[in-house]
Amino acid sequence: MSFSTQPAPTSTTLPHLRLLPALFLCLAVFSFLAVVDIAVGLSVHSNNTARPKLLAVRNSTTLAAIGAASTGALNGRVTYEGTPKKYKAIDMSAEPSCAQFYTSSPMPEVSVTGPNNSIQNVVVYISKGAPDESFAGPVVYLNQRGCRYTPHVVSVQAGQEVWVQNDDSVTHSVHPVAHSNTEWNRSQPPGTPPVVIRYDQPEFVRVKCELHSWMRGVLAVFKNSHHSVTDSAGTFTLPDLPPGKYTVTAWHELYGAQSKEIVVAPGENKDLDFVFKVTPY
Repeated sequence: MSFSTQPAPTSTTLPHLRLLPALFLCLAVFSFLAVVDIAVGLSVHSNNTARPKLLAVRNSTTLAAIGAASTGALNGRVTYEGTPKKYKAIDMSAEPSCAQFYTSSPMPEVSVTGPNNSIQNVVVYISKGAPDESFAGPVVYLNQRGCRYTPHVVSVQAGQEVWVQNDDSVTHSVHPVAHSNTEWNRSQPPGTPPVVIRYDQPEFVRVKCELHSWMRGVLAVFKNSHHSVTDSAGTFTLPDLPPGKYTVTAWHELYGAQSKEIVVAPGENKDLDFVFKVTPY
């Protein structure tokens, strides 16, 4: 008896079926990794977008704080030695509407002194060492009230507007006697809009009214913001001074000018006084 041996039939379907679970597993892993990658990418993009803004704000705040801490200030007082010049009272009888503002005849403001030999209306400014600045400040008002300029002395930065307002019931003229800038003279009846003064060149400008001889004022124009006018106690302050060497000048319309050199250290509050020797002549 003979037996014939034939090969067993082979199946091509079973191996493919066995590969399907592995294929599904790979697809699932690939999908998961793709989702994670997208999420991570969005997170990184978001963080990278926010971080520069946050750092910019922090850096800006830090720089501002450092700048504020590094600047100093100059504080002082202006006084006199001697006898100030005496003036006669102003006769406003020709303008009763202005005279009614005063209980007695007012005095000229060219020499105003106070307690402890203080001098008012002295312009104190950095005359050397401070760079020119672009103007970025408010409008300054110069009022005509009671036939006088109020305040008597105004200091501004080049390019800054000075609005001259007529608060009286009589007509005035606004005549800035400028030299480095353009000189002009303009009538200003009561109730009219302010006359605007704006100069680009630094100088001390005398302002007067051609209709009232006693009306006089001073407009001081500077290329930087480091200037001040002494108050009734003769005091002044020059804030926000960067560290450096400066020449400081005190100017008075009657008693002249004097200068001093100083050095301001970072964050230093420095004291500086001026004394004018005055005579009655």
